[in-house]
Amino acid sequence: MSIVGYARVSSSSQHLDLQLEQLADAGCEKVFSEKVTGTTRNDRQALAECLDWVREGDTLVVTRLDRLARSGRDLHDIIAQLSAKQVGFRCVQQGAVDTTTSMGKLILGILGAVAEFETDIRKERQREGIERAKAAGVYKGRQRTVDAEQVRSLRKQGLGATDIATKLGIARASVYRALKDDDVAFTS
Repeated sequence: MSIVGYARVSSSSQHLDLQLEQLADAGCEKVFSEKVTGTTRNDRQALAECLDWVREGDTLVVTRLDRLARSGRDLHDIIAQLSAKQVGFRCVQQGAVDTTTSMGKLILGILGAVAEFETDIRKERQREGIERAKAAGVYKGRQRTVDAEQVRSLRKQGLGATDIATKLGIARASVYRALKDDDVAFTS
């Protein structure tokens, strides 16, 4: 029976130090950590490894519920996966969240709904801010990272979309977007 920790921050400019310290204080013998958004389970390699690593009788510990999941759906899916493996779950800062008790399970459901609500509110504020900036003529959107001329040049050399994307280190969809007004058909 091991106490296993999971730590996550959303961006590479943020630090995991405080979470790692709290998980060590909670007795975690092994900790999985990563710097990736928590709004989805996609691309969360450390979380996948952690969920694969834990065994029956282990307990997964996080510092806060939002470090594990930002949506109620993801939270419930993760907890169901842990339960199926007979792995407990608890939060350091939200001590009442402990899936080994009925009350802990109830509180987990409530806090999961609150975490999802907070994410939705944050997204709404962000959209409102962008709309205000657009109305004021300040927001220009994300700058293009693909040089359309370079894409056209490679296409004229006979390269297909996949080869162009590989050569430039971009997605194939970006190649098509760069050429969308050129009425170019790809055969590869």
